[in-house]
Amino acid sequence: MMCRSIKKLRSAEAPATPNEIEAAARQFVRKVSGYRRPSRANEVAFEQAIAEISTATEKLLSNLVTRT
Repeated sequence: MMCRSIKKLRSAEAPATPNEIEAAARQFVRKVSGYRRPSRANEVAFEQAIAEISTATEKLLSNLVTRT
């Protein structure tokens, strides 16, 4: 099931900004972890996951082939 608060980042009009990608990654990590904010003990893991998902999302979006 898609998280409703994560917006579609692929668009023909304008590429996703780094802020949009990070926001989507943050929402995904929140949804998967079940935490809106991590505890201090989990903060590093939470932020690392956001960074890794952001990087993977940027790679995905840059490698997608669109029909012209």
